[in-house]
Amino acid sequence: MINQEVLVLNSDYEPLNVCTVHRAIVMVYMGKAEILHEDPDQVLHSVNHSFTMPVVVKLRNQVRRPQPELKLSRRTIFARDNFTCQYCGICTKDLTLDHVIPRRAGGPATWDNLVTCCRKCNIKKGDKLAHQLGMKLMKQPRRPRYTPYISLTKYLTGRKNSVWKDYLPSFQDITVD
Repeated sequence: MINQEVLVLNSDYEPLNVCTVHRAIVMVYMGKAEILHEDPDQVLHSVNHSFTMPVVVKLRNQVRRPQPELKLSRRTIFARDNFTCQYCGICTKDLTLDHVIPRRAGGPATWDNLVTCCRKCNIKKGDKLAHQLGMKLMKQPRRPRYTPYISLTKYLTGRKNSVWKDYLPSFQDITVD
């Protein structure tokens, strides 16, 4: 319970970070943040205090941060593609990365050339182009236009949280089920 995640907003309500309940309570207790939403069904007890578990906290002072750069990695490709094979549509945790234009044919490791792919489709496609085998991509891969301060994975998970989604901006090019 103490390791559950809490959305941290900057003083202007911009999503800034995700932290543990423990860290959020410390920030509130130290006067650095205030609780905007809490879970009334979950109460944490210490020797001297009882705390309703925070779900969203807002910092009292503005924190300036440079715009983050969304790094290309397995995790961000999987998050962008919503852990779904881009050829057959199966949603599984057992995914691989596939080069749309194979490396052997000079295909780069870029946002526009990498997709998530189940093992079955990856073996079927091999080092050929998808159209040569009658396979089609569900959507063309591209770099997401929005770069959240929080990680892309946490952003996509947070968009499914009924309280958090009110604070997280919505963008057309990021898939959320």
